[in-house]
Amino acid sequence: MMPNRFVFALLTVALLAGCATTPTPERQAALVDEARKTAGGLIQTLGGELQAAMRAGGPGEAIRVCKEKAPKIAADASQKSGMQVKRVSPKNRNPKGVPDAWELEAQAALEKRLAAGEKPETLDMYAVVNTWRGAEFRYAKALVTQPVCVTCHGAADSLPDVVKARLAAEYPNDKATGYAPGMIRGVLSIRKPL
Repeated sequence: MMPNRFVFALLTVALLAGCATTPTPERQAALVDEARKTAGGLIQTLGGELQAAMRAGGPGEAIRVCKEKAPKIAADASQKSGMQVKRVSPKNRNPKGVPDAWELEAQAALEKRLAAGEKPETLDMYAVVNTWRGAEFRYAKALVTQPVCVTCHGAADSLPDVVKARLAAEYPNDKATGYAPGMIRGVLSIRKPL
């Protein structure tokens, strides 16, 4: 008899988690604002670190920043905001940067908006998504390739030798090349359980 009560309790919890309500418009606006601030801060901090690394040691040093400092910057942003923050791409460099289904759809939608002429700095989107854990706020900000980015993310056959060597050593399964300026190479993904 006890196992049936246990199963019933688990099913009840699962059903209630799936019935989470959408946040009020005010709460959703606050989440969007916080996500945009978090994304902007992370992009600015990481961009500054990458520029300093390029000046100090060239693209090889920038790759080190992406590998070592970028995850720490994202972890700091997560801790400060209470949201989970990461960079993802279907052509990922970091094995931890594989997008989930929502992130893939978000990037595809942002690419369509870019192709339709929308300004790169406005390319973001958000949604409240029901998951098996309950409702989550999801946010994606397009990571648009800048001219300096092609030094490490451009056509594989035109990368500087130092970049090729560093990528081979640090990221042997790298897929994050072949980009031109103006292309979306991934998204900054932010999520928060509701």
